[in-house]
Amino acid sequence: MTTRDEYVEQLKTNLDHWNGDLAKWEAKARTARDDARIEFEMKLDALRKQRDEAAEKLKEVRASSEEAWKELKAGADVAWAAMREAFDKAGTHFQK
Repeated sequence: MTTRDEYVEQLKTNLDHWNGDLAKWEAKARTARDDARIEFEMKLDALRKQRDEAAEKLKEVRASSEEAWKELKAGADVAWAAMREAFDKAGTHFQK
């Protein structure tokens, strides 16, 4: 079973990875044609919002007690799964 600290570290690693992906895609959006840039920016805005929500869940888990984090884990898992799916889809889109 994963401890709270291990879980937090795993979430932080994922968040750092996604932040790196966002930075690459933002750079790509800056060099895209005007019509593509608008589409990229809309997708990036949605990803930033999801990333911010995931970061908030990470803060909640970090701040929780050893007992309470297990209850927060279920909600965090759902948020992080949605985030992972969104980034996987975005990765496919931005690789074009």
